[in-house]
Amino acid sequence: MSSRGRKKAALYEKLQLLRSVTNSSAHSKTSIIVDATKYIEDLKQKVDRLNQDIATSQFSADQNPLPVVKVETLERGFLINVFSERNCPGLLVSILETFEELGLNVLDARVSCSDSFHLEAVGGENEGQQDSIDAQVVKQAVLQAIKNWSESSEQE
Repeated sequence: MSSRGRKKAALYEKLQLLRSVTNSSAHSKTSIIVDATKYIEDLKQKVDRLNQDIATSQFSADQNPLPVVKVETLERGFLINVFSERNCPGLLVSILETFEELGLNVLDARVSCSDSFHLEAVGGENEGQQDSIDAQVVKQAVLQAIKNWSESSEQE
């Protein structure tokens, strides 16, 4: 095969690859390239929309800086995770007071309060406690503690 024939075959393969990547049904070189151009424009628009969505979600996160709470049920107690992207002075005390009110003993805990706030605690129910509590009750109580803390820190 001549050099010119190899170049023509390589160009044909690349056009067919471009055609398959862009889901084009065109057969002529010009139509394949036009479809590829439209495909690229569609991708650019999708990227712009995603960037706008990210900016919007970051703006709404800045407007609602309350920590995120997740509670999982363990065999004998709960795994409680509280996370905020900002430092929350005094929040740990509010949450621990809530644990005490619920009758939860802190069995294990890791806390980070430097630039952000992250609490991961394992809480077990007191042995003498008659009323059993579930994860939803714990989550609601922690959320209420966060709300109370937020309102008191806004007033200061």
